[in-house]
Amino acid sequence: MNLKLINIKTLGGIHPEGTKWLRGSLLGHFPALENAYLTITDGKISDFGPMSHCPQDELPTHDCSDRHVLPAFVDSHSHLVYAGTREEEFNLRLKGASYEEIATAGGGILNSAAKVSSSSVDHLVNQATFRLENLIECGTGTLEVKSGYGLDPENELKLLRAIKALNDRSDATLVPTFLAAHALPAWTKAQGMNDASYTKYMLEECLPIVQKEGLALFLDGFIERDYFKLDALQHLIDASSTSGLPLKIHVNQFYDIGGIQMAVEAGALSVDHLEVMSPEALKALHGSDTIATLLPSCSYFLGIPYGPARELIENDCVVALATDYNPGSSPGGNMQLVCNMACTQMKMTPAEALNAATINGAAALHLSERKGSIAVGKDADLLITKAIPSLEYLCYDFGTNHIQTTILGGQTQ
Repeated sequence: MNLKLINIKTLGGIHPEGTKWLRGSLLGHFPALENAYLTITDGKISDFGPMSHCPQDELPTHDCSDRHVLPAFVDSHSHLVYAGTREEEFNLRLKGASYEEIATAGGGILNSAAKVSSSSVDHLVNQATFRLENLIECGTGTLEVKSGYGLDPENELKLLRAIKALNDRSDATLVPTFLAAHALPAWTKAQGMNDASYTKYMLEECLPIVQKEGLALFLDGFIERDYFKLDALQHLIDASSTSGLPLKIHVNQFYDIGGIQMAVEAGALSVDHLEVMSPEALKALHGSDTIATLLPSCSYFLGIPYGPARELIENDCVVALATDYNPGSSPGGNMQLVCNMACTQMKMTPAEALNAATINGAAALHLSERKGSIAVGKDADLLITKAIPSLEYLCYDFGTNHIQTTILGGQTQ
């Protein structure tokens, strides 16, 4: 679609050409242009500037008077494709059961895995389509989607094929990740497997097919004291090296066992969660190219600490925000709400939150050249707000969808 947006009250997220990510004090600047226009040609941003320079051409126009335009959100950590829901566990937690206790009793990830096992690819896609449509309405244009609820080769591949099928039918951009180590299924006990040997088995069984069918762009594992330890992480690091699939690692959600230090040393693209941080972990991330992805809605839902955003920013880290959308610990994927939580609970400024949810999220998916900012040649993934006072209002007024129109690849949704 070719289109010209005119009379834009504020065009936000205009970063210099070639900007890969923002770190430190630079994160606090969300560059904007008042009273602007923007043109879309063949699904790409082809031009923008002040209305005084707006070209007089034959392009169809969309009047954005009293409305703001910014890049669509990039959610760089989600588990969007899953089967069923787990509100019964929500009730158990409210009665005092911990996340770990529910998992030990066969709930949590194992509960979701049982539901995936009895679901077809079509059923998984149909459920996820409904969720994705809601996310697009709230402004998400790109999101990473992990497997991880299969727990055996057959069902992990089923999930990855469902993600691929969903991506083929949507204007949103879905980025698939093979979450090879999420939880130990019951069958591993009879096989004499521990967390490390299970991880090695899953990688050996699945990766050749994943690569042959193009089912994943990243590798991941849940590195935690009670889940997968550093030996399992080493198998992921080795597999990343041989396969060429970069690492995006769940780490430091409940305990610090040295996973961040090891992941950074291995050149992981991102480390995600970071609710529990030691001085050693912070030092490892200081000034590194590994992106610190924070998931405040998970902290909100589970009642656990929030990631130390201010410390990370002040230590020259690249900070991204994402939803962790999943049925157990973050059953919601609204990036507007994530930005609000980042401000109210992690003391980020609105500019920092919007940058972390757009350009830095794109960097956490190796998509900086295509997504996350207003620049000529980038995908026309754009948000047109309702008539709100300012861009900062997106982070200030929570509980309401402030997006009027989402444009993905130049297509109005």
